[in-house]
Amino acid sequence: MTATNYQLSITDALKRPTPGRVPFSVEFMPPRDDAAETRLKNAAKTFHDLGASFVSVTYGAGGSTRQRTARIARRLAGQPLTTLVHLTLVDHTKAELEEILKEYAALGLSNLLALRGDPPGDPLGDWIPTENGLSYASELIDLVQSLPECSHFEIGIASFPEGHYRAGSLEQDTYYTLQKLRAGAQYSITQMFFDVEHYLRLRDRLAVDPEHGTKPIIPGLMPITSLRSVRRQMELSGSALPPKLEQRFIKAAAGDEVANKEAIREVGIEVTTEMAERLIAEGAPDLHFMTLNLVRATQEVLHNLGMAPAADMDIIR
Repeated sequence: MTATNYQLSITDALKRPTPGRVPFSVEFMPPRDDAAETRLKNAAKTFHDLGASFVSVTYGAGGSTRQRTARIARRLAGQPLTTLVHLTLVDHTKAELEEILKEYAALGLSNLLALRGDPPGDPLGDWIPTENGLSYASELIDLVQSLPECSHFEIGIASFPEGHYRAGSLEQDTYYTLQKLRAGAQYSITQMFFDVEHYLRLRDRLAVDPEHGTKPIIPGLMPITSLRSVRRQMELSGSALPPKLEQRFIKAAAGDEVANKEAIREVGIEVTTEMAERLIAEGAPDLHFMTLNLVRATQEVLHNLGMAPAADMDIIR
């Protein structure tokens, strides 16, 4: 792939006809070792064959996965899979960000998720800007648009159905999200959530700006297969389990999350399927699954929705 053969934009990818179903997409993390890279390779092939609208690749704090992010994004783009690459401001100067953006452009990538990112070390700690760096995702959007090499980029942002935990209120969170959309972002992907009402209210809040607030809001879904791991994810994201949903998991665990992990997993698949059905009915433009580089849970949900064959129960979850 060359810089003159750019990929389809995310918003165009969402418009491709998918008879009888809503588009779906998946999020991958850069692998940490050879075994993890093999799992990712296999997962990417499976989701390609299932017809994913696009795949996204996350970015480690402070550029800790910079080279792996770029390498995996290039490989995915060559499959071909429409590829969305993440970039954060953490521990980067403005000059370094320019260098990374130009590198992405040279790889033929067209889609960027512009993020401020969480502080390294303690994700819940205070945000301290890097010297000679940037402080806000909207500044990163401005930087992208100022670079001739990146003029073809379509930019997405994160949005937060329950409000960003650093924002003082939902109103303030809405203001910041609209600020990024007005700066040039064309869509948002939400942080994970477990109550569809939060997604719908986010959509309502943004719609106060009929020009920018109605851009696609892609819901981020994480099938719960382990209560321990999802609790950690929720702690970092600021999201929460609704009390009724938590009781479903507690009942499935029957006091022992380890012994009854399969029962918990089954409830997690049911819950994500129910959420996806509601989101489809409410007109969500895409279902974006946070896969942790695994296939089975996402494919089970897609199968329940009539969008994929049954998952192989022998594959790594």
